[in-house]
Amino acid sequence: MKLTEGSPAPNFSTPDQDGYLHKLGDYAGKWLLLYFYPKDFTPGCTTEACSLRDNFTELQKLVNVIGISTDTVDSHKKFADKYQLPFTLLADNDKRITKAYGADGLIFNKRSSFLIGPDSIIKKIYEKVKPEQHAAEIIADLKKLQ
Repeated sequence: MKLTEGSPAPNFSTPDQDGYLHKLGDYAGKWLLLYFYPKDFTPGCTTEACSLRDNFTELQKLVNVIGISTDTVDSHKKFADKYQLPFTLLADNDKRITKAYGADGLIFNKRSSFLIGPDSIIKKIYEKVKPEQHAAEIIADLKKLQ
């Protein structure tokens, strides 16, 4: 079943780049951006992550940012450290989260994002993400929604 805006966000539980477990319930009452990306250290994914990093001061006032790919905790740690990413990266090695959100592709995750409201309802789905413009788009949408 394809998720739509207004759907409840699927639950998740998986470790971040530091090995700490995160679940959807940890963000109850808060805005959450789940952004799915194909692979650590690839050009588009690095561009997107660095754009979110460069806009993080503004983003963190509005939303919790979490990146998700099927890379390992170790790969996420190296990626976050190399590019000084100030947000969480979740390791979805078994693709359960990716599949639950419909972000799975033939080989890698699709580049897509889900803006989840404080009530754990999906408020906005971004299916065609342009890495260099995504942060500005999220900020504009959050200002309209909040």
